[in-house]
Amino acid sequence: MNPLRLASLPLAVLRNRQGDPGLPRFLTYIVTFTCNARCVMCDSWRKPSPDELTLPEIETIFRQLPPLDAVRLTGGEPFVRPDLGDIARLVREHLRPLFLHVTTNGFLTGRVVEFCERRPRDLPLHLLVSLDGTEAKHNAVRGRETAWQTATATLRALAPRRRELNLRLAVNQTVVDTEGLAEYRRLREWLRPLGIRHNAVLAYDVSATYSIAGELDVTPRAPGQYSTFGQFDERDLLAWIEEAEADAAGLPLPERAAKRYYYRGIRNRVLHSRAVPNPPCVALHSHLRVYPNGDVPTCQFNSRHVGNLRRQTFAEVWSGARTREQRAWVRACPGCWAECEVLPNAVYSGDLLVETLRGRSAAGRATPTGTGVLRHFGNSGPEVSTLT
Repeated sequence: MNPLRLASLPLAVLRNRQGDPGLPRFLTYIVTFTCNARCVMCDSWRKPSPDELTLPEIETIFRQLPPLDAVRLTGGEPFVRPDLGDIARLVREHLRPLFLHVTTNGFLTGRVVEFCERRPRDLPLHLLVSLDGTEAKHNAVRGRETAWQTATATLRALAPRRRELNLRLAVNQTVVDTEGLAEYRRLREWLRPLGIRHNAVLAYDVSATYSIAGELDVTPRAPGQYSTFGQFDERDLLAWIEEAEADAAGLPLPERAAKRYYYRGIRNRVLHSRAVPNPPCVALHSHLRVYPNGDVPTCQFNSRHVGNLRRQTFAEVWSGARTREQRAWVRACPGCWAECEVLPNAVYSGDLLVETLRGRSAAGRATPTGTGVLRHFGNSGPEVSTLT
């Protein structure tokens, strides 16, 4: 990390702990809701995505933002926008992040490879390609018979060129049901010869961001509440969590700490209804989200808008009455456990560092008291991981 950025991080942590929003340090920009997949756990492909910000509008917005630690470009499927490379150039020019994160289903191999080749090489790229199992399972989850073929073609094209392209390449598996737990091991072994990191997350039941409804609040109503998308046996789920935690042991320290933190929270919430860990949320504080049309929502699970960056300046939105109202709501929220929210929260609240220093990331290993079945259904979304 840039020494100046690192030196300013404790101040950001202190501000978040005190409820002082400061300025954002992490941007999630959903460049489009349009998607060429038909995922079972996501309604993004059903959402209209009209009136997306143009490149001149994006540049106007970016000029108003402070330098950022990280920028995540996501969708929908971000590569359906033919100007994604131009957006990345504007990110590099105006936001100067330490790295750029892009999540993709990998269907558009040519566009993905071209993006990696033509983007500014001095900006490290973290590319996360979705694979939800081996061929049959992945095709079923993504709703396309060619999903596996195209995604793996993208991986094979990029894996040998990671150093050349200043690229960190990883796979994200969204576990939607018990079959997905079994697929975790198969997918890990398939990826091993390619040397590609395997990240797995547990699909939650519903996301306000990707719902076809309008402004929506689907946040947990109590600490420790977590509704999964699919049906799981507790013991199968525990075995998968323990295996994923063991696999994380081979990662570099920052990634290892982040993954163990996430899995500990999954274990405690899904198996024990315990909100441990439960970092203060940094939505509308260190974490800024922007929708395709410039709307600024509250968070992943609350799509109530606080303003629009096409029609208002960033300063007007960030200091506005609606934003102050929603920040108070954020501070009173019992807490969610979607990885795309959890990890920014953990970093910018300081909770990840505290948990790591305490050595508590391996705690909470009690065997479930029952052998019941966990069953919840709904729709989550594609934006399930960050900081890879």
